[in-house]
Amino acid sequence: MLTNNVRSKLKQLQWKGNFHRQSFILILLIASIPGLVTGLVIYWFAVEGVESELRSIHNNQIDQRAQNIDEQLKYLEYATSHWAFEPRFGESLGQIDFVKQFTETYDITKTLLLIQGSHALINKVELYIDGDKPVLFHNEYQELDEQSKANYDQTLRSDKKPYWTDYPIGSDSSTKTLAFIHNIPATSKEPFGSIIVSIDRIKALQLLKTLTPYDKGATFILNENNEILLSSNSTKDSSFVGVLQEQIEQHNKTNGSFQFEYQKDNYSISYGQFSRVGSNWTYVSAAPMSSITAPLVIVSRVILVISFTALILAIILSWFTSNRLYTPIQKLLTKLAQNHEGEGWNRKGSDEFTVIEQQWQLLSQKSELLQSRLVEQVGHIKSSFILQLIQGYFYHYTEADLRRRMKKYGWNLEGNSFTALEIQLTGLGESQVRFTNNDESLVTFTASNIMEELGREHFDQFNVLKFSDFSVGVLVIATEGPNLRKDILLYVDEVTKVINEILKLQVTCTISEPTNQIKKVPHIFEEVRSGKRFRLFENSNQVIDLQELEQEESRNNIYYPFAIEKEIIQAIRMGQAEEVENLLMPFMKELTEKGINEINIQQGAVQLYSSIQHEILHSGIHPHHLFEGKNMLEELSHIREPERIIKWFTDDVIRPYIEKVEGRMNIELKRVIERVITRIHDNYMTDISLESCADEVGTNPYSLSKAFKQIVGMNFIDYLTQVRMDKAKELLLQSDMKINDISESVGYRNSYFNRIFKKQMGLPPSQFRKVNQIEKECKAVRDQ
Repeated sequence: MLTNNVRSKLKQLQWKGNFHRQSFILILLIASIPGLVTGLVIYWFAVEGVESELRSIHNNQIDQRAQNIDEQLKYLEYATSHWAFEPRFGESLGQIDFVKQFTETYDITKTLLLIQGSHALINKVELYIDGDKPVLFHNEYQELDEQSKANYDQTLRSDKKPYWTDYPIGSDSSTKTLAFIHNIPATSKEPFGSIIVSIDRIKALQLLKTLTPYDKGATFILNENNEILLSSNSTKDSSFVGVLQEQIEQHNKTNGSFQFEYQKDNYSISYGQFSRVGSNWTYVSAAPMSSITAPLVIVSRVILVISFTALILAIILSWFTSNRLYTPIQKLLTKLAQNHEGEGWNRKGSDEFTVIEQQWQLLSQKSELLQSRLVEQVGHIKSSFILQLIQGYFYHYTEADLRRRMKKYGWNLEGNSFTALEIQLTGLGESQVRFTNNDESLVTFTASNIMEELGREHFDQFNVLKFSDFSVGVLVIATEGPNLRKDILLYVDEVTKVINEILKLQVTCTISEPTNQIKKVPHIFEEVRSGKRFRLFENSNQVIDLQELEQEESRNNIYYPFAIEKEIIQAIRMGQAEEVENLLMPFMKELTEKGINEINIQQGAVQLYSSIQHEILHSGIHPHHLFEGKNMLEELSHIREPERIIKWFTDDVIRPYIEKVEGRMNIELKRVIERVITRIHDNYMTDISLESCADEVGTNPYSLSKAFKQIVGMNFIDYLTQVRMDKAKELLLQSDMKINDISESVGYRNSYFNRIFKKQMGLPPSQFRKVNQIEKECKAVRDQ
């Protein structure tokens, strides 16, 4: 945190001139004025155009919905007339005894129910027959009394034309609905009955309300006598419909629109005509302008909010930019003040550069302190590097790369060799000090500290490595020669004495041969681990010098390069045939150098073949099938020259196995990729991804992506894009679907689809469709 004094100093540096304030005002004007002017122009000039467009859209909606109502009423007229001309409702209907001929009565009832269910607007369908016994069919057959007969006689008209009329709902004559009446028989001059189709008043009003799709307004239908047939009024003013009716009567046109002000509210009035049987109806829709222009109000508010937000953003950005223009080193000064708690800030007359100089001196002092601490940690870094080296983590590094890294860590490698030592603690059970299994790490840690302390007295460059089996390793880097061997033996002797005295344990020390190559460091550590097998099976201090032991037993014992064998097996597992061939050369070289007799060399080659055969069996391939039944050991026994042995291993053993494994892997990969391709073609329209496909086939996205590229020849996402683009082109050329629908059907959002289609095809989807249509038309003209 900055102190108050330092913060005051920073402010004085920042505001000692007026350039900062002038820059801030200038940038604010540049950033804010264009945005404000643009917002005001949009608000003033675009509002009127948007309002006009909204009115036009509203009138179009009214026309379309009025046409819908007209079509539904026409359907009722046509359906009723169709049934009226049915033979069932002909002259014979007046001669039927409905009591005796109950079957005919039942069929008529079913027919009426069928008519009633043919349209959602129909509330009920009645059949009135005026005979000796007047009857009425609805849900069931009933005979009428004189009063009811008089009511239904009104439905019979001498002009025989079907007509619309007000019809009472049930027994309540005050509530009426629309009904379409068709006299029967339809071809008779003297009808004796009528089919009465009553409209569901609630549904009719709901349909009528679609002409004014707002919370406020009014809609009604007038007959040819300007009488209201249906009316919906949501203005809470019962006189509003009557006033509108008078306004419509004053207009001589059959359809049109105009604005009308009523009680300080402005309404948009639209009206037109329906052609009904024998008459014309007039529909009227009155919608408040506030409801129509509601989207415009929202847009204008959004414009104002965006403009105000742009002004605030301009102020913030202007402050930020002007601050950077005025004080380009202000950030550096603040950081220096934070890091050093304002040291050196209290000098009078100090400017920015004096402050920076003072803080730089403080940073230099602290840098030197950190450098000294870093040197203390170099030992840990070196030990970690050597431990990774002997564990084989740098197997793929070249000798030059390893030398470069060791020099970076501070080792001097010029003219020096590498020698490995391993100290094995023994006699744990016979020790006077009682150790438990949990003391293993403590004992090893103590022994490593002893070896590190004594190593500083004998070697300039060395590293101590703690192992987990009561053993400690040491890598000595020094100039090779007789004196080095003496120093190592002297060091081993001192370590042995101190461990005997302090830990009361015996020591077995194994010393490797020196090597000049860093790549062979893992090998010499492998040798010292293997060399412990020459230890006498007794509890005493022992020193095993592998260099002397090799000279004594080279003629009697077979030498086998186990470390190189491990590298060969690892290269086979990785399918690196060329790397195996390069490793076989040093393998045979070491084998021929160490094993002088031919039988020793032959046994080493047989041992290598056995290890390779074990790896082949472990992979699930039988050597008998791989080598086509050949006796490989017999073939190997007839080869005498090392070069031929290397060629035999490479051509007859390694390459057939690697090719077999790769072929099996390719077949499996092809099957997996075929499943993925099938899934792409079946689900390209969904949100399909590389991760989901990898989960389905049981692998990870990286392996699937690599295999897909190898088999198909292109990336997963490129193939998915190609499939989607091919389908999109097909829909654009062979269908009339909208661009939005096509983008969704191929799995894209509209904006992203337009962008990626243009990137793939060179032009937008709409232009692509238009160009191809023009080409088709030109081709058709040429063919004619």
